[in-house]
Amino acid sequence: MRPLIAVVGRRAASVSGLRFAATVAAEALGDAVFAAGGEPLILHGGPRDELSELPERLARFDGVLLPGGPDLDPARYGQSPHPETRPDHPDQDELDLAVARTVIDLNLPTLAVCRGLQVLNTVCGGTLDQHVAKGLVEHHDAHHTVTVAPGSRLASVVGTEPFEVSSYHHQAVDRLGRSLTVVAQAPDGCVEAVEHASADVLAVQWHPEDLFDTSKQDGALFRDLVERAATRRAAHRKERAA
Repeated sequence: MRPLIAVVGRRAASVSGLRFAATVAAEALGDAVFAAGGEPLILHGGPRDELSELPERLARFDGVLLPGGPDLDPARYGQSPHPETRPDHPDQDELDLAVARTVIDLNLPTLAVCRGLQVLNTVCGGTLDQHVAKGLVEHHDAHHTVTVAPGSRLASVVGTEPFEVSSYHHQAVDRLGRSLTVVAQAPDGCVEAVEHASADVLAVQWHPEDLFDTSKQDGALFRDLVERAATRRAAHRKERAA
């Protein structure tokens, strides 16, 4: 059976064909997980008072994908909003932050993308540069290269040769959170990937779902998530059989 990958849903005020608001996931994310051998399932947020059930709910999955989205409310990391900051729905913030804490606590195989990396950094006590200044590299709706740190776990997945990524963000890591290590950067020094020291969490600032079917590195990120999830699934089956 395909490992079950929880794709954290995004709240949307309206969706074509539906009468009401919706919880959705980007089709490219589902395609990327499925192509890698996983079964993508949307994780619904639910009311805030039910977030206490999140550890039990997530424990039923084999892996987690924490996707991109709008800006995290800067109050979450102790700052006032920059004029260019557009905070997301408060319930979305609550859900994403709770998921990030839970995957660390449960050591769940996780891939965090764009906003997902920023949420992870915030949960670990870091802060964000709320509006990256224009300069050597264009980060918003552009392609640029990244360089991966040799010897990192990320390097074991995508290699150490610089490669091109699809970038769509105007915020980035400022102060790095606890237990996180920078493992990839853009030519201007922008943090492009981090790893957690003890939890099975890898996070990238770019959007690997955009090029997963043409970029061997981006495709490898999703295969790695599914492989880690499959390993966890097999280990749990072995424990139950013992």
